[in-house]
Amino acid sequence: MPSYKAPLEDVGFLLNEVFQFDRCNNLHGFSNASIDVREAILGQAAKLSEQVLQPLNRVGDLEGCKRNDDGSVTTPTGFKAAYKQVADGGWLGLSAPTEFGGQGLPVTLSQIVAEFQVSANMALSSYGSLTMAATAALVVHGRPEQKAMFLPKMVSGEWTGTMNLTEPHCGTDLGLLRTKAVPQGDGSYKISGTKIFITAGEHDLADNIIHLVLARIEGAPAGIKGVSLFVVPKVMVNDDGSLGERNGVLCGSIEHKMGIHGNATCVMNYDGATGWLIGEENKGMQVMFVMMNEARLGVAVQGLAQSEVAYQNAAAYAKTRLQGRSLTGPKSPEKPADPIMVHPDVRRTLLTIRAFNEAARAVVVWTALKSDVAHRSDNPKERQAADDHLGLMTPVLKGVLTESGFANAVLAQQIFGGHGYIAEWGMEQFVRDARIAMIYEGANGIQALDLVRRKLPRDGGRAAMAFFGEVAAFAKEHDADEAMTPYVAPLSNALGHLEQATTWLMNNAMAEPDNAGAGATDYMQLFGLTAFAYMWAKMAKVAQDNIASSGATPYLTAKLVTGRFFMERMLPETALHLARIQTGADTTMELRAEAF
Repeated sequence: MPSYKAPLEDVGFLLNEVFQFDRCNNLHGFSNASIDVREAILGQAAKLSEQVLQPLNRVGDLEGCKRNDDGSVTTPTGFKAAYKQVADGGWLGLSAPTEFGGQGLPVTLSQIVAEFQVSANMALSSYGSLTMAATAALVVHGRPEQKAMFLPKMVSGEWTGTMNLTEPHCGTDLGLLRTKAVPQGDGSYKISGTKIFITAGEHDLADNIIHLVLARIEGAPAGIKGVSLFVVPKVMVNDDGSLGERNGVLCGSIEHKMGIHGNATCVMNYDGATGWLIGEENKGMQVMFVMMNEARLGVAVQGLAQSEVAYQNAAAYAKTRLQGRSLTGPKSPEKPADPIMVHPDVRRTLLTIRAFNEAARAVVVWTALKSDVAHRSDNPKERQAADDHLGLMTPVLKGVLTESGFANAVLAQQIFGGHGYIAEWGMEQFVRDARIAMIYEGANGIQALDLVRRKLPRDGGRAAMAFFGEVAAFAKEHDADEAMTPYVAPLSNALGHLEQATTWLMNNAMAEPDNAGAGATDYMQLFGLTAFAYMWAKMAKVAQDNIASSGATPYLTAKLVTGRFFMERMLPETALHLARIQTGADTTMELRAEAF
């Protein structure tokens, strides 16, 4: 059976040493998250994830969710009690505003807790993560009466939330949606239509489910410019906050899917359901993007989380599985064979996963801190710079972390040989669960195109130029430090490749947009590798300084070696991505459709 331990030491290193969390105490909520408070919170989050959520991961996979004849859904054994512990512990409201019952703590802590919970049980954690995303949209765009009615109980976890976008005939192109909203004259609307792939659309974990639904008001313009967003509760809420009659929304079926069986992915039928407009008419996508950006960062964390738990189990297996002898002679002569950890290819595989995990975690923390600055700083310039960073990095994080997270789950499965293909070891579940993260909340190809076509040129390329400048400044600052050469020289080389790719796209994608489409995924991966390299260089510098001042520890020594492995064995892929980008779209687009 698989196991999981939250990476508390690595998280502490990032928060306290690399990013110096306490320097942000001028931001709202940070002064309430001192190092002692942080350690207590994250320690409890680790216990909850390891002892309550993780043991139910395989249970949820085996049992799945059951739709009953009345349209209700029963979640797997133990899920309801575990969710109650999550809600009662205040984990869903950790960073929610205090005026709605939240604790107002930094989003950075919520993202770290999310990694722990997803590693432990991706299916169960999704019920809460969609609620937090829906909460974020209502906080920003909800009307006062909507906030008062829904937010306190969503923040407490008494009620959960969803996002309803996709329809049977349209996914990414939401301008094609057909769900309609008919004004009722009293400020409400009647919502009718069918939504599919709705995560946590129906379940037995909470008394009410607050659906955020994209629909088109009668007479609205065609396309995406005529889409509005509505809040539609599963059960109507009386003026005193008590629950009233059932609304006209029902789970038509549960999707039979590859993974995350413990999460109810539903077809939702809206039959004259009562809903209320969020924000302005025909501006639904602006509101939904708040929720989608929250969700995309959450999905990026899912990629990291599945990679982390898969790595932990593969590394533990490699230390105990006896198979063959070391190429340099027996390392355990008293045993019939050596542990497979002695084999270079096994170590290559494990280091590949580990080097990704530690860099990805650093990028997540870095970006989460930017999110806190964007929403909590009193300095307009700081807020703008942080918001620029979020806009640029969100598609990179979603695309790269989920792509590599799935690939790493497969690599970890390979360590087990035939046992990795057998369900009882848990590795094949990690592979199946990780796969969806590449698809939902905007498939990765769409993320790459969004990065190249929208995020790069926005505001004259201001966000990208800021990123390039920050990385270049770091490299220049440490260029003369001989101990940093193994990290800084490859970082500078990767940055050069990224800048070359950016220039090529600027010169070749305006006149021929297919060049952007053909190179988008490679550009996203190139960007991600460069960001990882920057994180590794920053971590290496802190590790070296700590060793110089306090002496080496196993953790710090391993950090430096893993960073060198990334620079030597993984970062050279930036040259490959650059070469692919510069080939353009000619060959990609040459064949007629009939030839496929």
